[in-house]
Amino acid sequence: MRIAMGTGSVASLMLTGVLGLVLALTWLMIRRLQAAQRRAVGEAERARTWAETQAARLRTELDRREERLTEELRRLRAQEDELDRRAAELEGSRAALDELESERRRALERAAGLTEARARDELTRAVEAEARREAAVTVREIERRAKSEGDQRAREIIAGSIQRMAAEHTAETVVTSFRLPSEDMKGRVIGREGRNIRAFEAVTGVNLIVDDTPELVQLSCFDPVRREAARLTLDALTADGRINPLRIEEVHERSRAEVERLCVRAGEDALLAVQIDTMEPELLRTLGTLRYRTSYGQNVLAHLVESAHIAGMMAAELGVDPELVRRSALLHDIGKALSHDLPGSHAAIGAEFARRHGESSEVVHAIEAHHGEIEPKTVEAVLTQAADACSGGRPGARRESLEMYVRRLERLEEIARAHDGVSKVFAMQAGREVRVMVQPELVDDLRAQTIARDVARQVREELTYPGQIRITVVRESRATEFAR
Repeated sequence: MRIAMGTGSVASLMLTGVLGLVLALTWLMIRRLQAAQRRAVGEAERARTWAETQAARLRTELDRREERLTEELRRLRAQEDELDRRAAELEGSRAALDELESERRRALERAAGLTEARARDELTRAVEAEARREAAVTVREIERRAKSEGDQRAREIIAGSIQRMAAEHTAETVVTSFRLPSEDMKGRVIGREGRNIRAFEAVTGVNLIVDDTPELVQLSCFDPVRREAARLTLDALTADGRINPLRIEEVHERSRAEVERLCVRAGEDALLAVQIDTMEPELLRTLGTLRYRTSYGQNVLAHLVESAHIAGMMAAELGVDPELVRRSALLHDIGKALSHDLPGSHAAIGAEFARRHGESSEVVHAIEAHHGEIEPKTVEAVLTQAADACSGGRPGARRESLEMYVRRLERLEEIARAHDGVSKVFAMQAGREVRVMVQPELVDDLRAQTIARDVARQVREELTYPGQIRITVVRESRATEFAR
């Protein structure tokens, strides 16, 4: 019983202690909550106070801004009223000015006796006439400048082409000298009673001239191809030593075949040099024969190759198809290979020959027109004509016989010396320049220009010459004094 009671008391004590602890914790929590509530109330009060302060400041700022805007609005309204007043004044002034302008026009019409429309028409015509004069002056200046620049550009193109392509000239001759291995060979060449030389001339068509010159004979023929075949024949015969009519025929056939091969090779080399791909075989062979022909000391095939280069350079500078122009220039003298057998000019003969062998109409026309026998109508024809003149007329390209050369120089000096006031005349630079010295007391500057023009005109009319001849008239005044 006591034990049970003692156990119950302990439990009661423990329960009491727990309840006391719970109450203590609860009171502590309540105190903390109250403290937190007091702090929250204080923070809220401070926030409310700050918000009220800010709101008061903003209301004050808004009031100030509203006052400024109101003042600005009043000022703008005052300016608008002022502008309206000034606009009304300007409108009135404009109306007054219009009335004054109308009165002025009426006064001018009364003074000039013209209506406004008529005065406007006359003014317009005067302005148009002045504009036309100014336009004409401008156009003339543009044309002069374009011509000057065009001439200068053309000179640069042609000079550059000639400088980049210049070939040597060769001697023009109808005789070929052939050196024999010994003087005894002359007897074998002549043969018994001259049968070998007669057979040689009959087979080759070339005259064989045997004179007293030691170990030397001459082959004479106007056809250089036949002369070359005869030279090869005589070379083979003298090297072998067996010379008789039958042997001459055999060797000549081989020599002709060799010349034909050399002609074809020369034509192919010419095509390669000017960058042309193909050509009809007969046309190619005929072109190659021109390696044995000369004109005024200039090899014809070399002249054609040079002309093709010059024409191609000019075509490239001008934006024209250079291949077609080079082909036209390469074939422009093809007729010289046939002109000794056919009647007519070499230009017409060459054009017909090229037409028969499939050349284009542009090439045929350029060949036919390169000497001005017909009017050139294409750019290719004009460039071919210009390239031919450049190649033939450049310094050192051609040469004349001594007799013709001397006669031309003498005639140049005679033409210049025939004018009054001329004291001395000098033909210079192989006849490409004539320098005329005049007496200054008899010839003034204007007369000097007239003499130069008259001499140039007379030279053009009377003489035939390659390229151009420059006439220079020199009028020199000298004053001499001695210091003693």
